[in-house]
Amino acid sequence: MLGEYRIEGRRASEIAASVERGVGSGDLAPGQSLPPIRELAEVLGVNPNTVAAAYRTLRERGVIETAGRRGSRVRPRPASTARGSLRVEVPPGARDLGSGNPDPALLPALDEAFAAATRAYAREPGMYGQPPLVPEFADLARAALDADGVPAGPVLATSGSLDAIERVLTAHLRPGDAVAVEDPGWGSMLDLVPALGLRPVPVALDDDGPLPSAVERALDAGARALVVTDRAQNPTGAAVGARRAAELRDVLARHRDVLLVEDDHGHGIVDLPLHPLAGATDRWAFVRSVAKAYGPDLRVALLAGDPVTTDRVSGRQGLGPGWVSGLLQRAVAHLWRTGAVDPGGVARSYGKRRDALLRALAERGVGAHGRSGMNVWVPVEDETGAVARLLHAGWVVAPGARFRMAAPQGIRLTVSPLTDADVAPLADAVAAATGPVAPLNYG
Repeated sequence: MLGEYRIEGRRASEIAASVERGVGSGDLAPGQSLPPIRELAEVLGVNPNTVAAAYRTLRERGVIETAGRRGSRVRPRPASTARGSLRVEVPPGARDLGSGNPDPALLPALDEAFAAATRAYAREPGMYGQPPLVPEFADLARAALDADGVPAGPVLATSGSLDAIERVLTAHLRPGDAVAVEDPGWGSMLDLVPALGLRPVPVALDDDGPLPSAVERALDAGARALVVTDRAQNPTGAAVGARRAAELRDVLARHRDVLLVEDDHGHGIVDLPLHPLAGATDRWAFVRSVAKAYGPDLRVALLAGDPVTTDRVSGRQGLGPGWVSGLLQRAVAHLWRTGAVDPGGVARSYGKRRDALLRALAERGVGAHGRSGMNVWVPVEDETGAVARLLHAGWVVAPGARFRMAAPQGIRLTVSPLTDADVAPLADAVAAATGPVAPLNYG
């Protein structure tokens, strides 16, 4: 049943650890059956209750699953994400506020950036064996991080934020490890963690980001990693301020062995200062995508981190895609160098729409959240009904189930497509669809 792999241990914790080692090494493959409890107990010379306790621990950690009479097996990794399917199709004539895309009018033209990149390529074509980083990309990225107070460290290029985060998590964690994630939080992040065989632990937040008490509980309970969104948190718009950052650093200082991952996808579309947590733990990664400010299809993010983390990510990346296209790196570097995006102007544009909608909702007795970025989160008592009623009124919004674990229900509205004339009709529709709801207490 197990091939050549032998489960060992006399105590439940030792047996569970032995199974986890097998899963982590690949000797126990996803979907592989485990011995029945009594059979394994006889082989190990222990009480069946000891094996049962080990299996229970492994189930709770998401390492194995029980399939009735078929017994227990190593948990298969999902082939696709579930939350991505929780979206509403946009019918003809309806307004799409659910996709989460930036406003195309605020994205820079890319023709000159790619023309400059191809001219550079003509002089020095990208070939096998060359360094994976374009020097100008690395220099400009590091200079921007220095200006924002991100600790010194190597810089890498990845194919977007999620690619970077996945590589960091797999560089340090093994199946069954717990990862503390924001709740409500980025749906793709909530899908990625279990897809890697990891166990997501929800962390409550408010408009200033993760609650220190919730982070402390998650880390005390054994979470080996924490993922934090610095600004423009999806879906709530939360942003970590100076005081909250100091409180979180204090918590992390008591858990220096925890892997810290920061997501600063809001860079370039927010005017709130960055208060990085990087360096509060021994292992950390700081991720900054260009998707929201320069265009999702560029598929470029920069990753900074401690030397061990970046070395592991770089080494594994070299055995997969190898590197992020130098053409893309040169194009992004051109956009940075020429100031193709005015972050202040973009932030003001999104802020004007977001704040107008928040005011209009408040005037109608609807509490909502949206401190930064392009999204507004509206707590509701019945999100399915609210989504359906808004769809009937001609507005497509994102159901909160895409972003929640244990958090209360809500809906997400992306303000990118809104005009001044849209705000009042939209607020009327939301008020009619949801009714007055008390301001959300994430804690």
